[in-house]
Amino acid sequence: MTDSVIRRPPTIGFESLPDLPYAIASEEDRCAQRHQLSIPAKMRLSCSTSFPVVVMDMSLAGFFCDAFIQAHPGTRCWLTLPGLGALEAEVVRHDHDGMGGAFKHLLNPAVLNHYVSKYPAQ
Repeated sequence: MTDSVIRRPPTIGFESLPDLPYAIASEEDRCAQRHQLSIPAKMRLSCSTSFPVVVMDMSLAGFFCDAFIQAHPGTRCWLTLPGLGALEAEVVRHDHDGMGGAFKHLLNPAVLNHYVSKYPAQ
């Protein structure tokens, strides 16, 4: 009789995350270069209408904008940048300075470079 042990692949600290590949990438990209910029954009929180914001900081994995509306971490939102469709994100931070969000899908580096060059910080 053989021992029926289920072998699991080695874990790296993300055992309970539903979308493992993105979770790993977003954790790695938390230290990715953040770019200071000034992009006029629109934000829409789940179950609400859109409102204007200015994106002041962006990386491949997320953004920070001047949204002062109350939003709790975990709230789904959509950020619409000029010339680009709405990007789904999740609120990860909200305080008196604004709102930080993590993109559902990492930005393409070419897209990030486009906005960094077109909308430098003022």
